[in-house]
Amino acid sequence: MSISVLASYIVLGLTLAAPIGPVNSARIDKGIKNGFWHAWIVGAGSMIADAIFMLFVYLGMVQFLHIPIVQIFLWLFGGFVLIYSGVESICGVNKVLLDYRREKEPLYRCFLTGFIMSITSPLSILFWLGIYGSVLAKTATSYGTGQLLLYSSMIFLGLTLWDLFVAALTTGFRRYLNSTSLKIISILSGASLIAFGVYFGIQGVLALLY
Repeated sequence: MSISVLASYIVLGLTLAAPIGPVNSARIDKGIKNGFWHAWIVGAGSMIADAIFMLFVYLGMVQFLHIPIVQIFLWLFGGFVLIYSGVESICGVNKVLLDYRREKEPLYRCFLTGFIMSITSPLSILFWLGIYGSVLAKTATSYGTGQLLLYSSMIFLGLTLWDLFVAALTTGFRRYLNSTSLKIISILSGASLIAFGVYFGIQGVLALLY
C-alpha cells in the first residue's frame, strides 16, 4: 500500500469538494455570519449526504435515481430549498453584526441546510454517480476490490479537510471585515443560492413538461 496513492485519493476528495456551488456558498455565508462551528456544521451535513451517495454507488443501489418522477422531484425540491435559503440570507442581512455575543442560528439548522442542499441536488447525485463510480471502477482495476473501502475513506477524509479549511478561512476572514462588508457578502451569497435554485427549478419544469 503506497502512501503516495493514499495521498492522491485525499487530494481527489479535496478537489471534489472545492468547486464553488450551493453548499460552499452556504458554508461561507454561515461562517461569515456566525463563525467556525456554523460553517463547519453546514459542511458536515453535506458530507453525510455525500457519504450516502457514496454508499449507494458502492452498493450499486442507484437504479431508482433514473426514474423520471424521482429526478423531477429532486430538481424542484432542490430548487425550492436553495431559493428559500437564498431569500432568507438576503432578508436577514440587517441582522448581520460583528457582535459575537448575539444569539446565533441553531447548529441543527445549519446541519439540515447542508444535508438537504446536497441530498436533494441532482447535480450532486450525477456528480457522485459519474465521478465516484469511475473512481471505484479504476480502483478495482488497478488495486483490486479489497482496498475499495480504504481508498473511499481517503476521499471522505479529503472532503473533511476541505470543510475544516473553509470554516477556518471564513472565521479568520471575518475578523477583518466591517458590518457593511458582511452584509455585502451575505447578499452575494444569497443571490448565488437563488441563482442555483432558479436553475434547478427550470430544469425540473423542463423535465416535467418534456
